[in-house]
Amino acid sequence: MNIGAITGVTSDYIIQYAKENNLLGTQSFQSVLDSALEHVNEVNLLQNRAESEEIRFALGKAENTHDLMVAETKAAVALQYTVEVRDKILEAYNHIMQMQI
Repeated sequence: MNIGAITGVTSDYIIQYAKENNLLGTQSFQSVLDSALEHVNEVNLLQNRAESEEIRFALGKAENTHDLMVAETKAAVALQYTVEVRDKILEAYNHIMQMQI
């Protein structure tokens, strides 16, 4: 396999390409934190919707179990995703804290 064509790729070339295509991280920590809080609020909303569907079904106001299962599944998947992201963030934080300077 000939890899001669990629020998001209240097970090300067990559940085220039990233600047031209707006691929550099321009997000501030505040914007990342706001995005995470929006996601948590969305998960909370899905949990509330699932709970209200459960109450409607228990009171006999909803006869369709499909809507109940969809709402509960959406809430469960969103919560599992949020927990996994939280675990990865904590793992990364612990890894950074264990680095020696």
